[in-house]
Amino acid sequence: MAPPDAALTPDSWLANGIVFIVGACIGSFLNVVIARLPAGQSVVRPRSHCACGQPIAWRDNIPLLSWFLLLGRARCCGRPIPVRYPVVEWLTAGLFLACWLVLPPAVAACGWVFLSALVAASFIDGEHLMIPDVLTVGLGVTGFVLSVLVPALHGQQGGSFLLDSLRSGGGAVLGLLVGSGLVFWIAMLADLTLGKDAMGFGDVKFVGAIGAFCGWQGAVFSVFAGAFLGTAWLGLAFAWKSLLRRGAGPVGFGSRIPFGPMLAAAGALYFLFLGDAVGAWFEKVSVLF
Repeated sequence: MAPPDAALTPDSWLANGIVFIVGACIGSFLNVVIARLPAGQSVVRPRSHCACGQPIAWRDNIPLLSWFLLLGRARCCGRPIPVRYPVVEWLTAGLFLACWLVLPPAVAACGWVFLSALVAASFIDGEHLMIPDVLTVGLGVTGFVLSVLVPALHGQQGGSFLLDSLRSGGGAVLGLLVGSGLVFWIAMLADLTLGKDAMGFGDVKFVGAIGAFCGWQGAVFSVFAGAFLGTAWLGLAFAWKSLLRRGAGPVGFGSRIPFGPMLAAAGALYFLFLGDAVGAWFEKVSVLF
């Protein structure tokens, strides 16, 4: 990690700005992925177009700015543009910059891939209650490959590249198996207890993919921290419903709540900020046994 004063140099400001803009451009692409992938459409062709079918001009497709300049409405037909578009762009840009600031460059590059997939999976799950296999199985395979190519992703560095790669790849496989296995058994027990599906199989694969990047400790943290975040969100939702005092609220008993965004948020927190602290906690716990 660069010393604190390095972030104040002109070169660093330029690099930070470039990373932020690149992240925003990736966020713009992720909006296409979020809109088209669940429908089985190509994310490459045709070019970006409005819901009315008209192609979007380049000046109306500038990341971070166009939505605000257009006041949230399409120029061609006046239809409202979902607020998801600027949210995804700003969120992805911020995550790219956070990776760049807190992680070594090679690990940060891996994090860009990881966090981009988390963003896409979160919004797709939030809208469609499903996560496509390319964002679960594909991300798990990508995590293993990157772990072998960049051993520092799992903290393996300083020795021979071959041994570090083998250890890092092993850490990715262990994280994938522990993560997916843990959620699978939680889902099975919940199904037996509640008598209905409590968790989708996409979540099982999704936690496995998180484990491929974060290791088994990150996978376990994502499951329990994700459950905590989900519980907190439900509490806020029911409080909001009570405040409105209406028959229909943001969530109701019996509704299926997407767990993917909670898992993704927990995985991102672990990857960016909490990995060392969680690892230290697991070491302390292991001493007791």
